[in-house]
Amino acid sequence: MHRTVTELADGRELIYYDSAPGRDRRARDRRPPDRVESAPELRRDPATGDWVAIAAHRQSRTHHPPADSCPLCPSREGRESEIPAADYEVAVFENRFPSLSGPTGRCEVVCFTPDHDSGFADLTQERARLVLDAWTDRTSELSARPGVVQVYCFENRGAEIGVTLPHPHGQVYAFTAVAPRTAKHLAAAAAHRAATGRNLFEDLLAEARAAGERVVLAGEHWTAFVPYAARWPYEVHLYPHRRVPDLTRLTEAERAEFPRLYLDLLRRFDRLFGLPAPTPYVAAWHQAPLTGGDELALHLELFTVRRTADKLKYLAGTESGMEAFMNDVAPETAALRLREAR
Repeated sequence: MHRTVTELADGRELIYYDSAPGRDRRARDRRPPDRVESAPELRRDPATGDWVAIAAHRQSRTHHPPADSCPLCPSREGRESEIPAADYEVAVFENRFPSLSGPTGRCEVVCFTPDHDSGFADLTQERARLVLDAWTDRTSELSARPGVVQVYCFENRGAEIGVTLPHPHGQVYAFTAVAPRTAKHLAAAAAHRAATGRNLFEDLLAEARAAGERVVLAGEHWTAFVPYAARWPYEVHLYPHRRVPDLTRLTEAERAEFPRLYLDLLRRFDRLFGLPAPTPYVAAWHQAPLTGGDELALHLELFTVRRTADKLKYLAGTESGMEAFMNDVAPETAALRLREAR
């Protein structure tokens, strides 16, 4: 991996990730240096302990622009974008409309490909590996920033999920407070250790591998399985067999195997409903916080809001109001259907 660090016209950082050195990344951002004024605020809900980001400036963020005005495509004559280069492999830049910035953290956009009409599942294994290397690099660099306690890499795909830019991309958040779901993981892991003397996430992986019926696919270093109490109709967790806290601790063998398994998993999701349109999904990397996260395990959680070819899983009153999920698909059935979606 070779990286080139530069700046956009308004001073935001832009980083190109290339599979080899030698690419000319000197193209300048020719847009006016107008920076969006943002002052996100973190507020703690005293009733739950959860942190909520208040980011009112995001009301004016770009929303479903026409393809010829996509801000994530490479720049060309007469159409300048967030990426000045005429082509790129993987590009990462500071979000123009961040949910977190300054003392509240940092938000970055990760563009996987210059091809506007493709998706992560269309990448080669080599390009998927480059994205993994970029995620790892961002985790390492952002973790070293003052005040950052957790780094979160994720991808949202599909208008059904709420994506406002269809160009294939993901994001990286540097949190200055532990995310609510991570806090639940920490509490559950501590209780499991106290009760059994074992690690919760090692036990979850071992149980799924031993039972087999919820395993979707497995390799030498990774296993993808549907969790026992899946919240979403089709939800798969991808774990390395060796417990590590974050992406920076993976071995070369683990990194080398990941692209094949992950691309296989994404393509199964796309075949699941027999539709010409790709399946909407969220792919979320769960990494341990920088302190106090010794019991947590790096893993990726992938899920879709689609439950059938013509029905979506909406968060109804129980889920939205009480965080009490009701799943319409048995996890064992979901795993079977994904295994069959070859």
